[in-house]
Amino acid sequence: MSERSRVLILDFGGQYNLLIARRVRERGVYCEIKPYNTTMEEIRQFAPSGIIFTGGPSTVYEEGAPKCDPAVFEMGVPVLGICYGQQLMTLMLGGTCKAGQVREYGKAELWHNSSSLLFEGVRQQSVCWMSHTISVDQLPEGFVTSAKTKDCPTAAIENPERKLYGVQFHPEVMHTEEGTLILENFLYKICGLSSEWTMAAYSKQAIEEIRQKVGNGRVLLALSGGVDSSVAAALISQAVGNQLTCVFVDHGLLRKDEGDMVEKIMGEKFDMNIIRANVQDRFLTKLQGVTDPEQKRKIIGEEFIRVFEEESRKIGAVDFLAQGTIYPDVVESGLGKSAVIKSHHNVGGLPDHVDFKEIIEPLRLLFKDEVRALGLELGLPEELVWRQPFPGPGLAVRVIGEITADKLAILREADAIFREEIANAKLDRDINQYFAVLTNMRSVGVMGDERTYDYTLALRGVVTSDFMTADWARIPYDVLEKVSNRIVNEVPHINRIVYDITSKPPATVEWE
Repeated sequence: MSERSRVLILDFGGQYNLLIARRVRERGVYCEIKPYNTTMEEIRQFAPSGIIFTGGPSTVYEEGAPKCDPAVFEMGVPVLGICYGQQLMTLMLGGTCKAGQVREYGKAELWHNSSSLLFEGVRQQSVCWMSHTISVDQLPEGFVTSAKTKDCPTAAIENPERKLYGVQFHPEVMHTEEGTLILENFLYKICGLSSEWTMAAYSKQAIEEIRQKVGNGRVLLALSGGVDSSVAAALISQAVGNQLTCVFVDHGLLRKDEGDMVEKIMGEKFDMNIIRANVQDRFLTKLQGVTDPEQKRKIIGEEFIRVFEEESRKIGAVDFLAQGTIYPDVVESGLGKSAVIKSHHNVGGLPDHVDFKEIIEPLRLLFKDEVRALGLELGLPEELVWRQPFPGPGLAVRVIGEITADKLAILREADAIFREEIANAKLDRDINQYFAVLTNMRSVGVMGDERTYDYTLALRGVVTSDFMTADWARIPYDVLEKVSNRIVNEVPHINRIVYDITSKPPATVEWE
């Protein structure tokens, strides 16, 4: 990967910002997201081959609206402004914007000027995704209009001589039919980049960066047994070898037989130094009576850190704490001006005093499918890399309401049956995440001519490319029927099964 084969994404706080990065990476181009107020010194040091301005919730005219340094336009580097990014570019270069007579939100027919390099190969009429009330009115000097919709005459603008481009719609979302090609045109034809970003290149770079950062220090890894922490363990192990100690916290919130499997694969197969801390009773005591999901996450996050501190004292001086944080964790815990949707134990809930010099998060810029690809690159077995995603707080956020040992036992058995039947139906690679949730709702049922009053179990399955958005999985009825029959017959205290058909948004993938 050449030094300048990279794109800088300036973040103005929009909801699709992470998707822009994901789409750029899918095109084989490395990119990073940085805040809109990143200094010119930092931008020049990053040395991008192209810059993308994201959308954002602000109005360009309002006081305190986010603005970047105008010197970015003098770098001679191609710039693509998306939605708010187009409006900001317009305003900063001498044009004007105004509120539209009609608010555009959702799908719109887009017509483009076929002479624009940005739209080369794009159908002259296609569907795009709009989300705006403000649009460009007067173009800056040197700019021309290159696309329009019924209600937006400036759906795309450009100054090809200066390689400055703007689109009012969102090319990064799947609803924009030709969005992928539009982004490719910007990256390949306008920025002159090629597809060089691979997990092989990332692995090599990350291993070297970890070596330099750690030096002769010792690393303690929070090994949860999930895909993310396992890949992080393999990556750091290749970088620093036996300087890494993995602490596997068995907090009693894992799936059926998970603890033994994790210890066997990561310890025996990869010869990692693993300490297993069996602290089930400790966590259950801390969680007794707690029903609020955010409080659960904070308690679990703090206890994780406390356990690591205790284990680190047993093994001697430890300089770094490593975590398997990935991009969706970061954005859902609050990135820049984005609202906090839910905190994650590995990015939120850290105590004020942590007995480590620094935290290492080598997967922080990767999406889930990139993490899996990296795991295979590092030699992890497919059965581990393709395991179902599992939240850091474990089954604590899949038991609604108070957590008890009995509820956890019920959920483990039901979840295991669900996962087994999905695999038997050969749907395990088609459904990106699927699991069971034990609700705190009880209802009347009939079993063996007797009245029952037991728990309702919810099943959840989603399909997604990046976990930033997701659609509910259309699991065949016969599979759902078999799962339901097995659970009510084999698992005590469940007499009703429901299937969650809500997409993300408005819901999240997890229930809590």
